Amino acid sequence: MLNKYPLWKNLLIVLVLIFACIYAAPNLYPPDPAIQVTPARAGAEMSEPVLNRVRTALQDNDIEFFGEEINGSTALFRLTSNDSQLKAKDAVQRSLGDEYVVALNLAQTTPDWLLSMGAGPMTLGLDLSGGVHFLMEVDMDDYLKGRMSNYREEFRNRLREENLKYRRIQLDGQSLRISFINGEVRNEAESFISRNYPEFLQQSEDGEYADLLLTIKETQIKEFEDYAIKQNLTTLRNRVNELGVAEPLVQRQGRNRIVVELPGVQDTAEAKKILGKAANLEFRLEAEPGSSRFLTEEYPFRSDEYRTARLEKKIITTGDSVTNAQPAFDENGFPQVNISLDSKGGAMMTEVTRKAVGKRMAVLFVERKPKTTYDMVDGEEVAKTVQVVEKSIISLATIQSTLGQSFRITGLQSAEASELALLLRAGALAAPMYFVEERTVGPSLGKENIEQGMNSVILGLALVLILMAVYYRVFGLVANVALLANIVILIALMSMIGATLTLPGIAGIVLTVGMAVDANVLIFARIREELKNGRSPQQAIHEGYNRAFLTIFDANLTTLIVAVILFGVGTGPVKGFAVTLSFGIITSMFTAIMLTRAIVNIIYGGRRTDSLSIGGRV
Repeated sequence: MLNKYPLWKNLLIVLVLIFACIYAAPNLYPPDPAIQVTPARAGAEMSEPVLNRVRTALQDNDIEFFGEEINGSTALFRLTSNDSQLKAKDAVQRSLGDEYVVALNLAQTTPDWLLSMGAGPMTLGLDLSGGVHFLMEVDMDDYLKGRMSNYREEFRNRLREENLKYRRIQLDGQSLRISFINGEVRNEAESFISRNYPEFLQQSEDGEYADLLLTIKETQIKEFEDYAIKQNLTTLRNRVNELGVAEPLVQRQGRNRIVVELPGVQDTAEAKKILGKAANLEFRLEAEPGSSRFLTEEYPFRSDEYRTARLEKKIITTGDSVTNAQPAFDENGFPQVNISLDSKGGAMMTEVTRKAVGKRMAVLFVERKPKTTYDMVDGEEVAKTVQVVEKSIISLATIQSTLGQSFRITGLQSAEASELALLLRAGALAAPMYFVEERTVGPSLGKENIEQGMNSVILGLALVLILMAVYYRVFGLVANVALLANIVILIALMSMIGATLTLPGIAGIVLTVGMAVDANVLIFARIREELKNGRSPQQAIHEGYNRAFLTIFDANLTTLIVAVILFGVGTGPVKGFAVTLSFGIITSMFTAIMLTRAIVNIIYGGRRTDSLSIGGRV
């Protein structure tokens, strides 16, 4: 019988609509502004005294809050206003100090029964007030100081290898002063350095010793800075990817700053802690009893600060040589990190440990932590943050046999092992960084963008609904129902896969509305032609849908190919537009062909009719 769907096809359409309504429903519940408090050290728990200090800080500053949520080491406090977020963050951070990370967040309000079904709201981009903005500055002075220290150690080894005797090598800012035993040796060294280190300007000075002053060129400093920024950009992107943040923006700003934007409802406290963590590893041998204190250093253990060990100053290798790091558990169920080194680091490890079997090797955890102080400026307290380097031993174990490119680190808590593996896997920061600015991206601007975007969708949708109803009558109303269902299905699909909706994404939805109607216009125009050609109403419906299908399919396929290309070569908002457009093409094909056909079948199918309410003269 013409124009009758089988039962399974009708049931499929109904199921799709039910699922679409369920998974689109969370978008009706906007998130609450909130602050999130997390201990700076991995594995630490949130205690009741700390929560009391947070409550007191908020109350003392007349900040209204509600709905406390405690989840292991994380505490979330919902606020009544977006405008109070920054004030609340500053007050709580001042109260708790640097041992805790306080970050801005957006707390979900989706009902538990929807969450239990795996339904969640669509992630909003920063331009729609759904994320956090970090501005981070690279400490170039400290980075250049580290590079010059490396040069000093390198010159010590190279000059010894070339048998060029010197008295001392002093570091003076961006210069090195090498004192030789006489002018003849200095001249030989000057020739050697000219051949192998063209990045230095040389100046001979005669005084108590025959000195050679090496000053690094400005062009080389610029290269170092560019390298540090590029490496930090790569590392930050890797860390953000490890966190699973949707469509982040990590880009350079100016000479020494990096902007990080995290859209959507994310664990911003954890993100802030991981992004700003300048952590690395150093592998060193334990010092022999009676070793000179000029060649050794004493460090505390991370698990017990009152217990110390003396290590050699010479570093075997660092975390920069780590190519992979995965958290795991040993045969006794204790946490460990499985480490893989690159060829250079593996060779150094093999060379040193071959001669040190039976000795103990330490894994030194090097961490730069912010320390905030408050100074009075013009009668107001101003926060000042400085970076403090802390080094602690996380493992001190006897070398049982020669180590190679793969080995394991023990002596960590489970959370510490996971965090260390993440940091090593993502890569170490080439230069230390600190947060200059943190803010939610203009709630008022985001609200305005949402309102304008929604107004454009509503206005376009309203005009299309009216025109379709007037011009195509009953068939126009069928198309309108399908159009509304199309938007619901599209929102549900984007919510299910966690796609981020941006302002260009809303433009994609508006375009989808037009494309969905275009398909129905083609179908209805074809039905009219079949009626003019003398077909019966039932035959006209059947032929109209069948013959218009190929035209609609070809048009949508070419648009889909363009959307896929946009997604492949585009970035950020362009990708958001491409995702929305791609899903819109798929959903509009479903609603414009299958759903409208099902509704038309219900109205006209399986019965005798002499006319169709499709407008125009037939």
